[in-house]
Amino acid sequence: MNVTKFIDQTDSVRVGRVKDDKLIPLQLGSSFQSLADLLSVDDPIAAVESLTEESPILIDESVRWLPPIDNQEVWAAGVTYKRSQTARMEESEAAASCYDRVYNADRPELFFKATPHRVAGHRQPLRIRSDATWNVPEPEITLVLSPDLRIVGLTVGNDMSSRDIEGENPLYLPQAKCYDQCAGLGPWVTLFRTLPPVSEIEVDLKIKRGSDIVFDEQIAASQMARSFEDLVQWLGRDNTFPTGAFLMTGTGIVPTSDFTLQKDDIVNITISGVGTLSNPIVQG
Repeated sequence: MNVTKFIDQTDSVRVGRVKDDKLIPLQLGSSFQSLADLLSVDDPIAAVESLTEESPILIDESVRWLPPIDNQEVWAAGVTYKRSQTARMEESEAAASCYDRVYNADRPELFFKATPHRVAGHRQPLRIRSDATWNVPEPEITLVLSPDLRIVGLTVGNDMSSRDIEGENPLYLPQAKCYDQCAGLGPWVTLFRTLPPVSEIEVDLKIKRGSDIVFDEQIAASQMARSFEDLVQWLGRDNTFPTGAFLMTGTGIVPTSDFTLQKDDIVNITISGVGTLSNPIVQG
């Protein structure tokens, strides 16, 4: 089941259910006042099914999507795939041993990624920093977590990164990762009572520049060195999330050092069983 946020014809923020090629607005009422409220209950699928549905809308270019987030925090994990470990070590000789150690350590790399106002939804722009020269998207399976840190669904995430800033000094990671329009989420949350096995989840990244595809790569979630559950339990150590959280689980697709995003590129990230998040690139 897919649930999302969008702006309707009256410019109101709405919650809807996506089924096939239709967007079905939902009447939330007093029991549920936001999408986050639906994600917080014991059985979000049952909660969505309990709501009154309005007339469906055909999904086309006129739909104004919003990221499926309310007031949750967005966190991210790093160096969870072998390719990511190698790429991060290539960024900086000084940081190489640091990234090598975290790949093999019990404790993962976890960092704060974004507040809701820094998150873009489907077809909304993502930003490359004006003070960076090497900018890449990072396509990531993103866990949707309830306040008690149950994984209630998945969405598509883009953990934008300024690799030259991070490579200059690992202490610059927050600046390389967290800035306006630095994170993409959407186009919806796919709810699960039981997650599919990682062997069935594949991530696909395609970057379009003009009429050309300038980057095209895929990876299977089975290539991750850590499990979703392991990342979540580390996130929850001495940490609480009263409204839930989104956790990007790391990337195994890293463009080589001769590639950087450019203004007006279109980044398309597809996660099998979830959907495709598409974002145009702007530069401040």
